[in-house]
Amino acid sequence: MSGKDFEKAYRRLFLPLCMYALRITGDTSLAQDAVQQAVEAVWLRTADGFEPQDLRAYLYIAVRNEATHLSDGESRFTPLDADTTAVTDEQIDTSERDARIWKAIGSLSPRCREVFLLSKRDGLSNAQIAEKMAISVKTVENQMTKAYAALRQDLKRSLPDVLYMFSFFV
Repeated sequence: MSGKDFEKAYRRLFLPLCMYALRITGDTSLAQDAVQQAVEAVWLRTADGFEPQDLRAYLYIAVRNEATHLSDGESRFTPLDADTTAVTDEQIDTSERDARIWKAIGSLSPRCREVFLLSKRDGLSNAQIAEKMAISVKTVENQMTKAYAALRQDLKRSLPDVLYMFSFFV
């Protein structure tokens, strides 16, 4: 495997791997550390000539092992062969779906994204958001409407099943 191929896979999988690690660690910083350390270990191993049959699955296993160890307070990567139990397709699909959703949220305008996250992530009411951001409740409602429309449009292209799930949050 060439370095270019590995880098391409890394760029494509970084956010989904982080979402997967986040489910294990519960901490964004630990999740990112787990992904970085696991990818580095896999890269070093492939640079020495090892070629996994399925790089994506192998990276998920490596990330799972590293995230588990980091969340247990251990500080360094355990050999990949220590636990090669397969990561399920459902876990991978969930991580990739979550990554697409967060990428879509990240593409919202800054104000729209802030309103949306205060509502959905932080659980604030429209009145609380308006007070916190020093804007009117009507502006909050308008920003939420814009956010939903933009997210539906963005997710419709890549995740038709998410729209069904996403409709329950409207």
